[in-house]
Amino acid sequence: MSDNILIIEHDLTIAEFLIEHMQDIGVKVTHCSSYQDGLEMAISQPFSLLILGFNMPSCVGLDICQKIKAVNKEQAILMVTFKVPELQQLLCLELGADDYIADPFNVRELQARVKALLRRVHLLKEIKSETVVSENDAICHGQLLINKVTHEVILRDQNLVLTSTEFNLLSFMAQKPDHVFSRAELLDKVWGYQHSGYEQTVSTHINRLRNKLVAGQPNSLNKVFPDIIQTVFGVGYKFSLAGVA
Repeated sequence: MSDNILIIEHDLTIAEFLIEHMQDIGVKVTHCSSYQDGLEMAISQPFSLLILGFNMPSCVGLDICQKIKAVNKEQAILMVTFKVPELQQLLCLELGADDYIADPFNVRELQARVKALLRRVHLLKEIKSETVVSENDAICHGQLLINKVTHEVILRDQNLVLTSTEFNLLSFMAQKPDHVFSRAELLDKVWGYQHSGYEQTVSTHINRLRNKLVAGQPNSLNKVFPDIIQTVFGVGYKFSLAGVA
């Protein structure tokens, strides 16, 4: 069955451009020019991927992204930004988008981003189709349990709510404790592409993940724990066993 992508973009010229190049990679495309109708469609119907247009000064695309993720945190979303400052682009990730691509961009890069996101969607479906949890399906370090079948993360008896990208990032790094990963390596292994200039995507997701890990610590312990995801300045990031002891 072909992947089904929903494009929410009010500008018909941009929408036609996106539709054409998505059809070129063999996916089924549905287009909605109304943000409100697109929101209702995204919530009520299953789509492999949502592509949301975001053009300043309107911030409707960001609002739609946030509302969709509040209902379905595992819905894959790619934001396509036009004439948007870098800080606003990063806000796309803060509000739950799995990735963004900024204009001007190469068509092949756009298609590569979409293919990478779809591969992750398929992997998630395969994991969730499993009914038995084996040792290979779970990662356990100290007070942290990562269930790769149910996509549950439990830290000191607290359930953490992570997006699919945050979960993939944490589980990947947790497989090699204390190994330092560069941003380019994480971009390649977790996001599935190697385009330069988008390492900031990694940094933003690392910060969001780190904040959730800190917020998930039980207040009753009245203790400050070391960061689970630590920055190694000038090199990258690592998963620290000291943070889950």
